Amino acid sequence: MAVSSSPSSKKQETIHFDPSAPPPFKVADIRAAIPAHCWVKNPWRSLGYVLRDILVISSLVAIAVLFKNCSWVWPVYWVAQGTMFWAIFVLGHDCGHGSFSDIPNLNSIVGHILHSAILVPYHGWRISHRTHHQNHGHVENDESWVPLTEKTYTKLDAPTKLLRFKVPLPLFAYPLYLWKRSPGKSGSHFNPYSDMFAPNERGYIVTSTLCWTLMVANLVYLSSVIGPTLLFKLYIVPYLIFVMWLDFVTYLHHHGHEQKLPWYRGKEWSYLRGGLTTVDRDYGIFNNIHHDIGTHVVHHLFPQIPHYHLIEATNAAKPVLGNYYREPKKSGPIPIHLIDNLVRSIKQDHYVSDSGDIVYYQTDYRMIGKKIE
Repeated sequence: MAVSSSPSSKKQETIHFDPSAPPPFKVADIRAAIPAHCWVKNPWRSLGYVLRDILVISSLVAIAVLFKNCSWVWPVYWVAQGTMFWAIFVLGHDCGHGSFSDIPNLNSIVGHILHSAILVPYHGWRISHRTHHQNHGHVENDESWVPLTEKTYTKLDAPTKLLRFKVPLPLFAYPLYLWKRSPGKSGSHFNPYSDMFAPNERGYIVTSTLCWTLMVANLVYLSSVIGPTLLFKLYIVPYLIFVMWLDFVTYLHHHGHEQKLPWYRGKEWSYLRGGLTTVDRDYGIFNNIHHDIGTHVVHHLFPQIPHYHLIEATNAAKPVLGNYYREPKKSGPIPIHLIDNLVRSIKQDHYVSDSGDIVYYQTDYRMIGKKIE
């Protein structure tokens, strides 16, 4: 008679699990476990989410203007609208992956409208984000929140260290990343001659930079019509909240797990092993608002899956993934539990070794005020 493992033995098994061990399954095994309909993209459904978000954004603006003399309205508006800016970023992100629809022109038009509206250069970011997915978990080749090698870390000046490792400053890093990329990397998302773009992609970058410039010009014009103070309240503060959401979410999808997770180089890296270092998160009431972006593991491995199928696809993939899937901690309505993960990781995860094909974050104890014995 077969005897099932007790909950305590399963917990022990998870505790002693080595996340850097080569998985006993292949990408094809995970793909085969996901139902066929999860891969189907419905452009009308995708456009429905765009319409929903735009209606909410427009309603929030109308309410804020109508009650602009009520001081309590503005903080509520800023948080709500900043969250909605983040929601339309996620839809534009889906356009960039092609999970919005199977119609490239539709993806490009919607992506440009949504991303330009929140000052994101659509194609520039789309291409760098594609690089991130193709090289996730690779120390040198990854693109988003990449770990610094010890050599690069020791060369950072004091202001850069402060911006990267002192909460809440890292939550405002995204605009700088668009202009300068990460420490140790060169180029700009606005420059068609940046080394992260191929020669045949330069036209895309020019188009997106032009759209971004037109949005900036539109904001300048609006400022002259409604006044800079009202524009600041209606747009700039929500934009900063959006940036905080983006940095908060994207950082925690690759950092801050209770168990340190590996980063790879050389022969130890593979698309599968890199993707398995990503982390799912539960954002409470915000899960649906920001289109289930917290279901990140399956999204990273299969970015073609529409966001509205990610939960089902993740549940189908779990039996194959086993301990390589880390069940997210259940959130209350507001995901305040993730603040601890963020602060702890930023405080402890400073750099990785300059050598070795499997590496883990190390801590600069001088940075956190501890003496090294």
